[in-house]
Amino acid sequence: MAWHQISVITNEDTAPQLADFFSNLGAVSVTYMDAEDEPVYEPAIGETKIWSNTQVIALYELDADPELIKAQVARPFKEDELHNWLYEAVDDQEWERAWMEYYKPMKFADKLWVCPTDQEQHEPGTVCLTLDPGLAFGTGTHPTTALCLEWLASHDLTDKTVIDYGCGSGILAVAGILLGAKVAHAVDIDPQAITATQSNALKNNVQDKINCYLPEQFTPLQADIVLANILAKPLIDMSEQICKLVVSGGQLVLSGILYEQAEAVINAYQHAIAFNPLVQQEDWIRLDGIKR
Repeated sequence: MAWHQISVITNEDTAPQLADFFSNLGAVSVTYMDAEDEPVYEPAIGETKIWSNTQVIALYELDADPELIKAQVARPFKEDELHNWLYEAVDDQEWERAWMEYYKPMKFADKLWVCPTDQEQHEPGTVCLTLDPGLAFGTGTHPTTALCLEWLASHDLTDKTVIDYGCGSGILAVAGILLGAKVAHAVDIDPQAITATQSNALKNNVQDKINCYLPEQFTPLQADIVLANILAKPLIDMSEQICKLVVSGGQLVLSGILYEQAEAVINAYQHAIAFNPLVQQEDWIRLDGIKR
């Protein structure tokens, strides 16, 4: 099946309104893309960050008229607010095959495999976590997640309690259980992350050992290991809250931090946490340490 794809570049203030107009005119999907290679690292909690120059892409069924849609969408806007209009017909892709070309089994610390469905590894002395790209962040391919998985696979988790704060796909909570933890508590502000975590727990047969919560459902408790793979600003803002989740002598693992942000994060936690030397992968770093 083929589709009409309509794209236009606009600014961050206009993009949400433009997307609404596309949707109201029957678009089957509307997406945002960066039009200028502008990195976005620090959206506020609950915010959808849009780039200064954003490409808005709308997908319509093939019988739609792109010129008519453009005329209707553009009417409320100033001429200089919308530019670089493009129309093209695009074919359906076999999305499963597309992502499988790039997502392959990954091994962490010679102990933990993270594999897509039907590519599971069963090597003696290792455990295998089955995970496919889906609703929420976290497949192990990004350095922030990989740094946390490497830490988990390098430590003895036998009978430990784990909190995965900002769980995304639930990959860290599931990995913790597979590596020997007795229970994991997964917390995220995004309901889709809770759904994804529950699905991935079920897929790996650890659903009875993982509890999932939105923040308002989570009654703070203390765990032997707390992992927070989010971003530097929320890590700093919630430093007291996160420190309280770690038992005395327990371990804290922080990720989602750019190298130049490390000092600010360390300063927010060092009154309570004795950090080990930071570990870096590409531009990202992991901080881990023991609660004093």
